[in-house]
Amino acid sequence: MGTQVMGDHHSTMEEKRNVFQNRQPIPEPSPVNYYAAAQPPSPRQTDIVRFTGMAVGISSLFAEKLLSHPCIVLRRQCQVHYNAKSYHLTPFTLFQIIVNLQQKQGSSALWKGVGSMFVVKGLLLGTETIIDETTWLPKEISAHSSLKKYVEHLLLKGISFAVNTPFYAAVLIETVQSDIGGDKPGLFDCVKEGVTRVVGIGMPQTTRLLPIYKLMLPTATYWLLDYITTSIAQYTVMSAVRSEQQDQEMDGVSVYQTCFPELLAQYTGGLLSNALLFPLETVLHRLYLQGTRTIIDNTDNGLGVIPINTKYEGVIDCFKSIFFEEGVFGFYKGVGALILQYALHALILKGAFFLFNTFTKDMTPQRKVPASQTPAEDFNPFQPRYN
Repeated sequence: MGTQVMGDHHSTMEEKRNVFQNRQPIPEPSPVNYYAAAQPPSPRQTDIVRFTGMAVGISSLFAEKLLSHPCIVLRRQCQVHYNAKSYHLTPFTLFQIIVNLQQKQGSSALWKGVGSMFVVKGLLLGTETIIDETTWLPKEISAHSSLKKYVEHLLLKGISFAVNTPFYAAVLIETVQSDIGGDKPGLFDCVKEGVTRVVGIGMPQTTRLLPIYKLMLPTATYWLLDYITTSIAQYTVMSAVRSEQQDQEMDGVSVYQTCFPELLAQYTGGLLSNALLFPLETVLHRLYLQGTRTIIDNTDNGLGVIPINTKYEGVIDCFKSIFFEEGVFGFYKGVGALILQYALHALILKGAFFLFNTFTKDMTPQRKVPASQTPAEDFNPFQPRYN
């Protein structure tokens, strides 16, 4: 009986060995079949998708730089109105102010300084280029740059922001000053006013006017924090969205997946930076305006004007004065305009993407390939994903 059991055991082992040796290998998915699964779009479809994607980007730029400007004007006027009764912490209290300003001063009341903001942006880019070409400080860096390069890049940014301090102050004055009883400034008047403030000739002779050198460090600090916060937020959002796209099944080439992460990152970065640095921005704007004899629109009701008569000695004194005289919410005067600004921006982006998907939904070749079967080289977190 034992002999029979052993014989059966050897027979079973022999059969398993034969099956294992005669097993056919499982074919691996071919990258060629993967790429052949999708038919490339026609040149006409590619052009339409490209131009539609460009339109989405232009819509975002329009919302960020132009349509949001009235909200920026309201926000800044609220920030510098030190004795305001209404803090405008929500957008709803601003609507009556907007209506009154439009009725009394016309449509230009909320578009003050829009051209000068682009001029100062050009001056900043020019300053960065000059520093980059005349020093060792790099204007551009990459994800693979060393820590030393990052520090040098931030130093270049800080110097550029500090140098342009008088022009930031000049643009702020153009943005918040009332159109009542004053001439409208020209496009390049901000440059002249900035130089005038540095030289000191033609400026109001008052002891309350802070010299530019006292404002350079706060200006550089604010804009460096803005740059760092925005960059970190954009990198985080881009990485998260593209990582999520990689984990999903691929479903055709979609330019939506290419545009959306970048625009979402820009939107999130701007919103986060403006929200976190709002108190510092309030302080900086009040210091810019002090001693310039500027009158602003009355943000309590939108009727009449208010003179700015403050006497802060510096950043710390301004922080203390706001905290003790206006409370914690005094740092957030006009934050309702910021909420309104990004709400409008979100609506425009949503509408642009809706139109984009409507025009391009039939132009994307469809395919479904499990993520486990995609070639490894197709995954690149720094490149647009095909979805």
